Amino acid sequence: MLLASCGGAGEKKFLKDTAVSSVVSDTVYTGKETDTVAGIDTAAAMAMGKEAAVERVTSPVHLQKGIDLQLSIPKGYHIAVAYEGLRRLRFLSKSPDGRLFATDMFNTSDNRRGKVYVFDGWDSVEHRFRGIHPFLERLHNPNQVAFYKDGGRDYIYVSETERLSRYVYHAGDTVATGQPEQIATWPDYGLDYKYGGWHLTRSVTFHKRKLYVSVGSSCNFCIEKEEVRATIQEMNPDGSDRHAYASGLRNSVGIKWVGDDLWVTSMGRDLLGPDKPEDLFIKVRPGVHYGWPYYFQFRDKIYEDTAMLRAAREAKVALPQKPPVAYCGFLAHSAPLGFDYFKGFKDSLLRDAFIVALHGSTTVSRRRGNSIVKVTGHNRYIPIVDGFLTGRTEAERHGRPCDVLMNDRQSFFFTDDKNGVLYYVWKE
Repeated sequence: MLLASCGGAGEKKFLKDTAVSSVVSDTVYTGKETDTVAGIDTAAAMAMGKEAAVERVTSPVHLQKGIDLQLSIPKGYHIAVAYEGLRRLRFLSKSPDGRLFATDMFNTSDNRRGKVYVFDGWDSVEHRFRGIHPFLERLHNPNQVAFYKDGGRDYIYVSETERLSRYVYHAGDTVATGQPEQIATWPDYGLDYKYGGWHLTRSVTFHKRKLYVSVGSSCNFCIEKEEVRATIQEMNPDGSDRHAYASGLRNSVGIKWVGDDLWVTSMGRDLLGPDKPEDLFIKVRPGVHYGWPYYFQFRDKIYEDTAMLRAAREAKVALPQKPPVAYCGFLAHSAPLGFDYFKGFKDSLLRDAFIVALHGSTTVSRRRGNSIVKVTGHNRYIPIVDGFLTGRTEAERHGRPCDVLMNDRQSFFFTDDKNGVLYYVWKE
């Protein structure tokens, strides 16, 4: 998905790749093709899902907090800690002047201690940033920033739980200047986590002079009273002419345009068992309802959530049509978050492919997610960076990938919001 920078003294974190590990395939089930990907040879992608596994190596990584990792990556690639010591490091964005920005939500509670950082002083030998600047502070759960030129001015857009604001941005800024312009507001409350939780992140993307924001549901499963919930909103860059672009999306934390197609990650509801429903990777079309809370997907089929259908009929709520089958279904509770499309990446392994961060289940014993994966075709994906999970308890989970950003044709960054780490992966 996005970008990078550095800071701090201390020992060199990157260690040379060690012995080649066992070959890993980790593909999922197959199914009938339902979507095509703009710019991707789908037949080739399907073939990749069936190809022999990728040869991998184990790369040791040491974190300052005393954690030693043995991360599994493709042979020929390298991994380094680009920056560490942050809190709940979330999504990445590059500014118009090519600098790496990141959000930090502080912790998993609903809080107003979030920050936006800009990294500084990239060391191309050590593969890390030497500095960092707090660009904005005291924010309410900031999940993402985005940059856009409107009316001849560059702006940085900041998504918080209850509002979307923008600041005028100047090349080289290390702190936000001027007053924020609030262009949209959202509900900032929901059910307690013991009832399935609510979704307090807001994600942002632009396309053809339109702004798109994902707003998650207030609950695990319920009939929403506010139409903005569980939707993607479309509006002008100044916030005017706002309306729902798509609905029925319980929580799409990752949203991005690739060509003229809007792609999103989508997390299914809980409490239907360990394997249903799947988490999804969807090509979103305008005006379509994508099922939640009335339908869910499992192995290329759409199923009715009978309890919610009954509740809707009793409440005399109009039911949507069954949604289309998604392009890719991830194992239930994998929790796909950020992603990027690696257009023109030099190495064929990642070239013109979707790379997705799987955050992992809150129930660690399920051993789902906690890795960076490549979508190789319809309902197929393989691990690219793995090894954060070494057992079935939280103490044995040593990272939760959150976002990924292609940096250039030979490298990418990804974040870990469990340990507040920015990683850099490259192939020489």
